[in-house]
Amino acid sequence: MLDSASKAFFHLLARSGPLKKLASRYGMRKPSSFARRFIAGETVAEAIQAARAVQARGMGLTLDLLGESVTNLDGADAATRGYLAVIDAIIESGIERNISLKLTQLGLDVDKAIAVDNLRKILERAEPAGFFVRIDMESSPYTEVTLEIFETLWLHGYTQIGVVLQSELYRSEQDLARINALGARVRLVKGAYKEGKAVAHRNKADVDVAFARMMTTLLAQGRYPAIATHDPAMIDLACQYARQHDIAPDRFEFQMLHGIRRDLQARLVKEGYRVRVYIPFGSEWFPYFMRRLGERPANVTFVIRGIFGERG
Repeated sequence: MLDSASKAFFHLLARSGPLKKLASRYGMRKPSSFARRFIAGETVAEAIQAARAVQARGMGLTLDLLGESVTNLDGADAATRGYLAVIDAIIESGIERNISLKLTQLGLDVDKAIAVDNLRKILERAEPAGFFVRIDMESSPYTEVTLEIFETLWLHGYTQIGVVLQSELYRSEQDLARINALGARVRLVKGAYKEGKAVAHRNKADVDVAFARMMTTLLAQGRYPAIATHDPAMIDLACQYARQHDIAPDRFEFQMLHGIRRDLQARLVKEGYRVRVYIPFGSEWFPYFMRRLGERPANVTFVIRGIFGERG
């Protein structure tokens, strides 16, 4: 986890048009291209191929058609139709029926009602077909509205949905009690967005302490929680807590990102734990990719080598 200044730097780069153009040219050009460490590809066919490989290793999956911060109704409609097509492709392929999405992708910045309507269209196709749909959490200005939309849909009978909470935010422990009271499923993450000190912990140790508190609360009280981390210390703590409190391995799962810590994924599966891999894909991969770089310095070195290798 980088310091807040470095994190802010990568979020600034994520909004760079010229850099996005350069990355788009080189990032996905070949199977060995640098972005493919983190992105399954630009098409749903490539994502399904990656999903089959994940399932063959004994793990679950969730597919995420990348996209966010849509600024017009046409873009929101296109994203909605894109997800409906993904649902159809998943059904045809026979892979596990699990997807993740973002509300700004569906038009939240344009009109809240439109975003809710678009999400309903997706859920009305997905839920009868046995899908689980995770609503991703975005930066802190979207936290409350995301939870409000989630609660509204839940209370209207859409119960095959889950939400994400970020331990980085001060408010998240109260939000956890709110979601647990509904009986809904939570994915717990540390947080990948640039946040100010007024709303978020700035110190890694404080983020970790909050994550550990929320994680043990979820294991004790949550409905099939998802512990989303690559941090071995947090994973070991979860396993230890579960053993000490007789929480069976099938009552929760670990979640990790495509292309990161496959060794740790394999170890957990071998030890009898459930692991789900988050598989992002699509042409709008650049902002997601930059957030992954902002999380670990080692990722930056890997990509720099990849860029020069691609252009050489």
